[in-house]
Amino acid sequence: MDCSELSLPYLAPKTDSLTPRTYKVYPYAVSVSSFVSRTLVVSAGALPCAGCHAPSLEDSPEHLFEYRKQGAAVWTVVRRTNLSSFRVPVVGAGVYEYRSRGKLTPSGAYSDYTATRTVEVSAPGEVVAGFEHSLALRPDGTVWASGIALLGDGPLVRSQYAPVQVQGLSEIVGVAVGSFHALALDSDGLVWAWGQNDSGQVGDDSYVEYSMPVQVAGEVVAVSAGNSHSLALRSDGTVWAWGANSNGQLGDGTVMERRAPVQVQGLSGIVAVSAGGFHSLALRSDGVLFAWGSNGYGQLGDDSTINHSLPVQVRVASEVVAMDGGNTFSLAALADGTVWAWGDNTQGQLGNGSTTNSKLPQQVQGLSDVRGVAAGVYGHSLAVLSNGTTWGWGYNYRGQVGDGSTINHTTPVQVRGLTGAIAVSAGSDHSLALRSDGTAWAWGGNSHGQRADGSFWAQPLPMKFEGLSNVKAVAAGGHHSLALLADGTVWGWGDNNVGQLGNGTISSVSTLARVEGLSDVVSIATGPGHSLAVLADGGIWAWGDNYCGQLGDGTTVNRLVPVRVKEQLGAVTVAAGLFHSLGLYSDNFIRAWGCNFHGQLGDNSVVTRVVPQIVFGMWGSSGVAAGVGHSLGMRSYESDVDAWSWGDGSAGQLGTGSSGPQLNSHPVESGPGVLAVAAGSEHSLALRKDGTVWAWGSNSSGQLGDGTSNGAWLPVQVQGLSGVKVVAAGGEQSAAILTNGTFWTWGYNGGVFSQPSNVPIQAGTLSNGKSVAVGAAHFVGLQQDGTVWVWGRNDHGQLGSGLPTSGLMASESLLL
Repeated sequence: MDCSELSLPYLAPKTDSLTPRTYKVYPYAVSVSSFVSRTLVVSAGALPCAGCHAPSLEDSPEHLFEYRKQGAAVWTVVRRTNLSSFRVPVVGAGVYEYRSRGKLTPSGAYSDYTATRTVEVSAPGEVVAGFEHSLALRPDGTVWASGIALLGDGPLVRSQYAPVQVQGLSEIVGVAVGSFHALALDSDGLVWAWGQNDSGQVGDDSYVEYSMPVQVAGEVVAVSAGNSHSLALRSDGTVWAWGANSNGQLGDGTVMERRAPVQVQGLSGIVAVSAGGFHSLALRSDGVLFAWGSNGYGQLGDDSTINHSLPVQVRVASEVVAMDGGNTFSLAALADGTVWAWGDNTQGQLGNGSTTNSKLPQQVQGLSDVRGVAAGVYGHSLAVLSNGTTWGWGYNYRGQVGDGSTINHTTPVQVRGLTGAIAVSAGSDHSLALRSDGTAWAWGGNSHGQRADGSFWAQPLPMKFEGLSNVKAVAAGGHHSLALLADGTVWGWGDNNVGQLGNGTISSVSTLARVEGLSDVVSIATGPGHSLAVLADGGIWAWGDNYCGQLGDGTTVNRLVPVRVKEQLGAVTVAAGLFHSLGLYSDNFIRAWGCNFHGQLGDNSVVTRVVPQIVFGMWGSSGVAAGVGHSLGMRSYESDVDAWSWGDGSAGQLGTGSSGPQLNSHPVESGPGVLAVAAGSEHSLALRKDGTVWAWGSNSSGQLGDGTSNGAWLPVQVQGLSGVKVVAAGGEQSAAILTNGTFWTWGYNGGVFSQPSNVPIQAGTLSNGKSVAVGAAHFVGLQQDGTVWVWGRNDHGQLGSGLPTSGLMASESLLL
């Protein structure tokens, strides 16, 4: 029996003269996909009349579903020959109208249209992670970028730590980013591209590199970018591709590079696309997934490792609802809420508890109710669940998995600090998430500002450390800093992986943390992993790494808070090397403790000492300095003061012309009249009475300042400096303060814009310097007024910016 007659309002013009009175077609129900935000999920709706029987394809041999954005003149028509649910892509946010009708007879007579209904697609924003950069689509249709890339705002490739707007783009509804090119889709279905174009990946039929967007295609509803190729999904369900094609990733049956879009062969009804590094994925409206391109790791999921220049069906268990291609692996979320992965698994990115590659999809362990996935460049994976939690696994060198560690994970772990997530994106060493409140969150690497969370990797010019005053002395370790205040307390900031900040934890901080339990301190020093302080009573206290007994407490146990160095009082000043420590005492002897592999303790042995021992031959001493494996002292000699050295001499850092090691002290060939000595990792400095600076040892980053990169076994004069009153060294860099108060730096991070320099460069305009400390890649300057200024690297918070540093857990980004 047919359905009861139902008069349907004609909300749109009829396209034929037939006026049937019997309802013969389902009114489809439409919702927005929870997996792909610009996709409509279409399924059979409720019957429009009581007692209606469910029409079959015998009633209506063909159904037509039609939809359009409200206000548009043209309907998009989808022909259906079965009653199953399906999906259709839409260009952007807004209200969409939809209706349906069906054939009454095979000869072509159609039923009336069902009532026109509407569904709203929102625009919460979008964030995508690239190689070492990020793109954000804001709700106002503008695009913003951070990190290193052609940022679309002008001609320069540079690091950008705060988002900048991509010029020339408006009413954008989608973005994608490859290794060094980017795509944007506007509300008219036009594709814009910019960046590297050496393989034609921009798609304008040229190899011209573009620093600002150019138009390349139209009638598009979605875009995706791979390493050097691009994909576009057109409104008719076809896929188009351009750029590099050496692995068949364009899907046109060839391996010929294409500078303009070509159609991917054999695909129709596609609703989503994803470009991996050198392969491509496409999802059909019925949940079938296709792949083509590079397959060396099995990333196409067809149980082979043979490249394919035409699409092949991925052998996944059931209906796919979302997918993403990484560099050499692929991920898919299924309708049942599980995640499946295949391809390269060397970093554990398949999430199945192993590191074995797979040519077929394998289920990711422990995940259910997943609404989105993301595959990273170097082998990390992300999934966002319907409860708003985010999970990560795989490669974690920069913390891009987000669990607070840098340990790889072969099964999913929850991203810390993030709730309410609705979408994720994975770059090379960083990750991004979009929250339901419209905010963007980021974690992982930030070497070029790709997290855009307000933190910065480097500061080329001195900046004032706000909130720190009345400072008496400063010290810099590998990636952390210390300040001694006039009230005798010590404060630290930066890397704290072995407790070198002395605050009772191993958590790095970018704000001031007080060293616990210390007061009446008169001198401080710090090495890469441990720190020292001399108190007014002449006792030495130490904390941090104690691998070789360098804390001098008679043990090799790391200490998160200060412990007393054993033996006598009377210390005046201290120096900290990598695994050894030095103390200058009021009896003018130097004592040493810790590792002694190279003889750096100067006691004529290579025996490690866990308590202080006298350095042989260094009576009448007046200064100390410690490098990675060598030591320096100043000693009165023949009515003047000379520099002396002992320990490792393999890079010439002893300045005696010998490669060492030297197990006891020898005079440096630096000439008489030495006022100060300083030691970097494998180089040394001496300040003479005449105001000149002399250097010797390794010179791989220009740290000797003699205008070359040649190491020196004997002291060479640092170029261009005179009237020097202070010298300091650390890592592969050096610093000096002149009598006019100006700061000068050279070596690894001591040049213009924090680049290496083999001659001294003035650091900013500071002109009242009192002292300076040098870390592995940063500098800390102390002014006469007690203020502290910092510059150089900030990847561990060693500049004390108060901003996120490690990125080991999610923090809010400024992208949106």
